[in-house]
Amino acid sequence: MPQTYKTVLGYFGTRLRQRLGVESSSESLDNIFNYLQLDDRVATSGQFTEAQFDLIKAAGYELVINLAPASAENALGNEDEVLEELDLEYCHLPVVFQSPKLDDFERFIAVFEANQDKKIWVHCAANMRVSAFFFKYRTQRLGWSVGDAITDLHEVWQPIRVWQRFIDG
Repeated sequence: MPQTYKTVLGYFGTRLRQRLGVESSSESLDNIFNYLQLDDRVATSGQFTEAQFDLIKAAGYELVINLAPASAENALGNEDEVLEELDLEYCHLPVVFQSPKLDDFERFIAVFEANQDKKIWVHCAANMRVSAFFFKYRTQRLGWSVGDAITDLHEVWQPIRVWQRFIDG
């Protein structure tokens, strides 16, 4: 549960910085909220700032998948435009936090697997949706053991009831 508290506090910290117009540090990928490097080709995070877009481009990422709805409090209204200017592909697959659906997961997997030749960055508001999707993908599609897959999930949070049901379903 401590990671969940860290994630929630981090989320509210990013919201406060946005409202005050204070940019967070952007010198390295490690400064991106809840950044997690899954392998050489895939990274995940919470919402990054406009100043951090260049870091993602410089690290060689070619596709950004966003699972947060446009209505998320820390969403950037122009994310698609900024990424297009940087010549990065963008795919918005909004998932309602209070009610994740199997269809959401299937749409994500279709896009993710169709782009296996690309370096992909997947994010949402706090990396909670994303970490749950990757846990489900790894255990149910790739055959990973729960023990192997849970490390990255718990690096971000311990899912609440609705998300635990989604993961288990």
